Amino acid sequence: MHTNGDATPGDTGVFGREYPAIDAAVELGTASGRLISVSFPDSVAADAAGDHDLLDRIAAYLAGAEDDFAGVPVAITVPTVQRDVLESVRTVPYGDPADLELVVRMTAGLDHEDEADLATAREALRANPIPIVVPDHRVRDAEGATPPAVAARLREIEGF
Repeated sequence: MHTNGDATPGDTGVFGREYPAIDAAVELGTASGRLISVSFPDSVAADAAGDHDLLDRIAAYLAGAEDDFAGVPVAITVPTVQRDVLESVRTVPYGDPADLELVVRMTAGLDHEDEADLATAREALRANPIPIVVPDHRVRDAEGATPPAVAARLREIEGF
């Protein structure tokens, strides 16, 4: 068993639990001890294991415990510029929403006044493979990969 949501090198698979607080399940995909996907199915897949420390952390977070999930090892498999945007989003603090322009300002190599760069950031948010851990719900004026009803509930939990 691992602690603090950190995966161990042998952790590979699908893990999931249902969470009444968001009226959805959360499924995690891991490979080589790194988080590669988070999804919100209506119910947990039959082959998904329910025991994972990150699922425990998500349960605590949904119950109101402040968590930025910073220590969770991830493997983000999107184009480099999108990964850079998602890494910027990952630093947006709990309970402190940001707008898209700020996210672009925080991302090296992008210009917040360039519509193409803003579009790149929007695309990155929609392609986010690991919502909650990359908290696209904290970006106020852009659609992320988190389903709208779940994103609204996460914002409510975080107090904004």
